[in-house]
Amino acid sequence: MTEPLRLSKRLVELVGCSRREAELFIEGGWVTVDGEVVDTPQFKVTTEQVALDPLAQATAPEPVTLLFNAPAGMHAQMAMASLKAETLSQEHRFSKRPLKGHFLRQSTGCDLQAGASGLMVFTQDWRILRKLTSDADRIEQEYLVDVSGEMADEGLNALSRGMLYQGWELPAVKASWQSENRLRFALKNPPPGVFALLCEAVGLKAQALRRIRIGGVSIGKVPAGQWRYLSSQEKF
Repeated sequence: MTEPLRLSKRLVELVGCSRREAELFIEGGWVTVDGEVVDTPQFKVTTEQVALDPLAQATAPEPVTLLFNAPAGMHAQMAMASLKAETLSQEHRFSKRPLKGHFLRQSTGCDLQAGASGLMVFTQDWRILRKLTSDADRIEQEYLVDVSGEMADEGLNALSRGMLYQGWELPAVKASWQSENRLRFALKNPPPGVFALLCEAVGLKAQALRRIRIGGVSIGKVPAGQWRYLSSQEKF
């Protein structure tokens, strides 16, 4: 009976590369076993057909950034556990093939408001993480806020100017009605609880919050509980 071998060792035997090169080929998604991509060097094979893509490059995979549409109240640790190949948005499966390495060493920045749903960012790219944290005061975020009650006269104008409410100095924001019971807010680095105060200050009550954009990046049509890759054309 054929002794099982690590996929990386079998690849070394097949193509004459080094062990490190074999691991990079496999982790990069360049190796198939019986026609299926396997990206785990420790995967055991016996008589299966192992093949290396002719275009394979023995380089570490580029860091990826994942955009997750979090259900309301989901904290970052729970969201990170939900990041897997199976939860990639069906509409976005054409852009990149998920690899196990894409879900390792992910960090998050630009926290959601407490209890909110919507866009969360997870990244392996230190440059993006630094921008989301160090430059937070310069990056506009957009939230949709479901509200109840009746807005005070000139309420939108008051929100755009900023105001003092119950001892709180509220920031000036871009606010507009998206529908009869939903406001759209845009502001930079919103402090915790600010949307509830903004709504109260003009006679409304915030019922639900959803973040849809950070800088130039929108969550788009990704269903709740699913994610997509950040494209090379998108910038925060």
